[in-house]
Amino acid sequence: MKFAIALFAPPHSPAARRALRFAEATLAGGHEIVRLFFYQDGVHSASANIVAAQDELDVAAEWSRFVSANQLDGVVCIAAGLRRGVLDAGEAQRYQRPAANLAAGWELSGLGQLHEAAQQADRLVCFGGH
Repeated sequence: MKFAIALFAPPHSPAARRALRFAEATLAGGHEIVRLFFYQDGVHSASANIVAAQDELDVAAEWSRFVSANQLDGVVCIAAGLRRGVLDAGEAQRYQRPAANLAAGWELSGLGQLHEAAQQADRLVCFGGH
């Protein structure tokens, strides 16, 4: 089965941890993830600058490791990212910001990527949000 996974919640939320565990279980079960799409406060999980407390799971780092290790299509909504300061090198230069902080393995793109993922997948599973 093909899954698209959307995360709307910040990295310190239970929803972000559940989404990560669901994604891991999806691949472990022999299924495919066509795309991970982070939107709203979920974009913070793709920031390289998140620092978790020593006694907490570093969900942002775990997401980056997971995306890279499994060569997944990890997409961060560009509009949500810009509003929350999650920038790649191109956007940092475009908006004259001192640094990029998008973690390795992720790309900024538009909301159309979520729509496309929903069309390609058998199931779109969303975590967080209202």
